[in-house]
Amino acid sequence: MRLFVREKYFYQRFFILTLTIALQNLIVFSVNLADNVMLGQYTENALSGVALVNQIQFFLQMLIMGIGEGITVLSSRYWGQKEIRPIQKLTGIGMRLGLAISIVLWAAVFFFPHFCLSLFSNDQAVIAEGVKYLQIICFSYIFFAVTNILIAMLRSVETVVIGFVVSLSTLCINVCLNYILIYGHFGAPRMGVQGAAIATLTARIVETVIVVCYVRFRDRKICLRLQHFFRLDMTLLKTYFRVGSPVLVSNGIWGLAMAVQTAILGHMGSAAIVGNSIATTVFQILTVITYGSASATAVLIGKTIGEGRQEMIRPYAKTLQVLYLVIGVCTGLALFVCKDLIVGFYHISPQAKDLTLQFMTILSVTVVGTSYQMPALTGIVRGGGDTKFVLKNDMIFMWGLVLPSAALSAFVFGLPPVAVFLCLKSDQILKCFVAVVKVNRYRWIKEFQPKVQEKIAESL
Repeated sequence: MRLFVREKYFYQRFFILTLTIALQNLIVFSVNLADNVMLGQYTENALSGVALVNQIQFFLQMLIMGIGEGITVLSSRYWGQKEIRPIQKLTGIGMRLGLAISIVLWAAVFFFPHFCLSLFSNDQAVIAEGVKYLQIICFSYIFFAVTNILIAMLRSVETVVIGFVVSLSTLCINVCLNYILIYGHFGAPRMGVQGAAIATLTARIVETVIVVCYVRFRDRKICLRLQHFFRLDMTLLKTYFRVGSPVLVSNGIWGLAMAVQTAILGHMGSAAIVGNSIATTVFQILTVITYGSASATAVLIGKTIGEGRQEMIRPYAKTLQVLYLVIGVCTGLALFVCKDLIVGFYHISPQAKDLTLQFMTILSVTVVGTSYQMPALTGIVRGGGDTKFVLKNDMIFMWGLVLPSAALSAFVFGLPPVAVFLCLKSDQILKCFVAVVKVNRYRWIKEFQPKVQEKIAESL
């Protein structure tokens, strides 16, 4: 058996999917970067307030991504078998769940904004700015859910260009409206954080319209229609929750953990909030290839299993792990080299600037681990059907090691923010040892589909 893949098709599909998804993610994260840079030039309190709100947005994002990844794991198998009806029904299930989550979160932050933001910081000036932003941006949650669940469905059948187009429209609209509304250009009122919120809300509405129109009038693979959202297949529902619920819970726990991390740093002063916000946003932009490779891997592995080509799984997994390491080293070097140039764009205090540079130095090392273990676990292992392992692994590392060590460092031992930040990112290296063992034992291929397929055929 070959150790590495020599198929031209494999590399073409991997890099096309990875780069297209990466470009989409790049634009999505660039929206946050544009908000950060523009608000950073407005006031530091405005930047800090929006950074707190973005933790709530990130929590929603992780939940919606969890729903979408559950759809991808199942739908990519059906796509490999050229079965379309189950994909339509799975999208309906995901849409119901996504709308329910986004509505609940909207209600929580709209009616209790001060309470929600006070969980992350005790700086009342920062919270006041955050509330102004939150009570507008929360109306974008439903649009965000609809857009990203539809994009996840399209991604599972290897349609990825529309995601790039949608994200590009969001960036253009958001940046232009930010410039007009934050600073009051072209006769518009100077609205600060409220202007940034209106700009983002407008962009979310437009991107939803674009993707809905594409699904309705241009897509020829799935042919999704409104009636598919009202038909509930109980067999598929049970399968989705069995396979997809660990993904949703894992992403939800990860999103919650990121919020807790921000809360820990947030109680160490506004400079730590700003430094973490800038470093994390830049890190997200430079790791778009890593996240793209994970999404591409899940589709390729799931489709390959659905096609019945299990003999290709081992060489695929070996080759992918080498590609992940190359991506990680390149990303780490880019982050380390560019950190001073990037921080120079921000008008922040010297203390915040120093912390940002130190945080980014740490990330330039840990990103190598992230680039290997994250796609290995969420792409290969999860794409192969073993969705419970990633949940267990995240629970152990995040809640058993990372958060307790960071909390003790910050509140018991009184260590500086840099030491706390190092504790928060330590799992990105430690998880690599788990990923190496798990992936190369090849016990993550789960055949959950055949019985379900028979039941679906009987019900049609």
